[in-house]
Formats: sequence, structure tokens, C-alpha cells
Amino acid sequence: MKRPNLVLADDHVLVMEGLTHVLRQDFNIAGIAQNGRELIAMAKQFRPDVIVSDISMPQLNGIDAARILQKEGSHSRFLFLSMHSELSLVEEALRAGALGYVLKMCSMEELTKAIRFVVNGSTYITPLVSGDLISTLVTAGTQVKANGTRLTLRQREVLQLLAEGKTMKEVAGVLGISTRTAESHKYEIMRQVGVTTTAQLVRYAVQINLV
Repeated sequence: MKRPNLVLADDHVLVMEGLTHVLRQDFNIAGIAQNGRELIAMAKQFRPDVIVSDISMPQLNGIDAARILQKEGSHSRFLFLSMHSELSLVEEALRAGALGYVLKMCSMEELTKAIRFVVNGSTYITPLVSGDLISTLVTAGTQVKANGTRLTLRQREVLQLLAEGKTMKEVAGVLGISTRTAESHKYEIMRQVGVTTTAQLVRYAVQINLV
């Protein structure tokens, strides 16, 4: 029987080394990414059956990486392995197309079980997330809201990079756009969010779990 191919994504090296050591007993580890940009590149290169990803990662968070890959037609299935148990993040992950959500406090047995569920196209949500609320999470066609403000995927990318301390020139370089375009996105975000300084933007990014 063919072993499923996985790509793992987490910016904590020790976590990845531990996961790789255990998971390679049952799965092929095609690649290991340490940020969302690397994750997208590896997903395109290896076309894994399942991507096991953290949410909080440098340059691009896991949820927005999932959105980008889904938009580009990727058939890889997403399972998030996160320290965050907030229902809003579980909801956002599922709306981004994830089939699985497991907390980092779970056992390796549960993670392996979740991966097998996702490989088969089934949804697995850890029992540690309140089960009676999960039924309210997914409504077809609903867009993710950030504290009542709708941000486009590109705006979220710009906001995360700014919150990580990158200059506008660096933001433009990462995204492959002009500095002027990056600045336009920044000012539009500020207008929508209702803030006037970069520091306020950073606080907002933290509030909506972008960083």
C-alpha cells in the first residue's frame, strides 16, 4: 500500500525534528517548511497528499497559505497542528479549506489518526475543541471577517509582513509587487481598520492572530 506523502510546516525546528522522526514511520515526509512562503513552494513542488501546518509562522501564516493554495487549485489537504484552541481560529481554518485541526498538546496517536482521516478526505477536529460548537462553524459561502472588517488576502499578506517589522520595500520584495503598490495596500488597510499609525496596525494584526 502506498504511503501518503506529507509536507510539514512549523517555524520551531525542534517540533519539526520530533514530528519528522515519529511520522516517517507511517508516512513519507516530502518536505519541511519553516514559513508560509516555503510551504507554498514545497506544496507546488511535491504536491503532497496532506500538509500538516502550524498557524503562526513568519512571512505568511498557515491559514492564508491554505487560502492561496486552494485558490491556485492545489489538491493537497490541510491539517492544522496548533497551540491555539480559540473557536474563531478553528472556524477560520475550516473556512480556508482545512479538513483537520489538532492541538499541539495532543498525543502522536491522535495526530496520526487525524492525518489518516484527512488522507481519506474525512474531517477530523480534536475533541479538545468543544464539540457542541463545531456544528456552527462552517456555512458555505461565508467570508472571514476580522473584527467586522473585511480584508482581502493580499491585504492580510501585507499586514502580516508589516507586523513582523519589514519595511515597505521588503514587503514589496516578498510579494513581488512595487513599493508604491505595497504602500497603497497599507493605507487602504489603515482606512478600513480605522487606524493612523503603523504601531496601531501592528496591534490590530496581533488582535486578529496574524502574528
